[in-house]
Amino acid sequence: MAMGRGSAMVLLFCLFVIQSEMVHAATYTVGDSGGWTFNTVGWPKGKKFRAGDTLVFKYSPIFHNVVAVNKAGYSSCRTPAGSKVYHSGNDQIKLSKGQNYFICNYVGHCQANMKIAINAA
Repeated sequence: MAMGRGSAMVLLFCLFVIQSEMVHAATYTVGDSGGWTFNTVGWPKGKKFRAGDTLVFKYSPIFHNVVAVNKAGYSSCRTPAGSKVYHSGNDQIKLSKGQNYFICNYVGHCQANMKIAINAA
């Protein structure tokens, strides 16, 4: 089946949009060189996050974990039932559009500001 010029242009445009979206996805190491540790609550400040960006949490799995929680879990430092718990020490998590909340749920860690809230556009 032959493709008309208009159809070819639409196809090229669609491929360009898809490629542009993939190019814009960024990877961030939470806590930068210090990794996922205490007092990372301010780490997102000044950064612009987008849905599809990847957060890399680097930490010792003996001492910490990462839990994706809702706003209530973030505010109370409690892990709601059904929350996803990561514990590899090198977790890669894609951001969803809107608010994304993460805590360490080891006793006292979230209370020591081992938590981040990120709004992804």
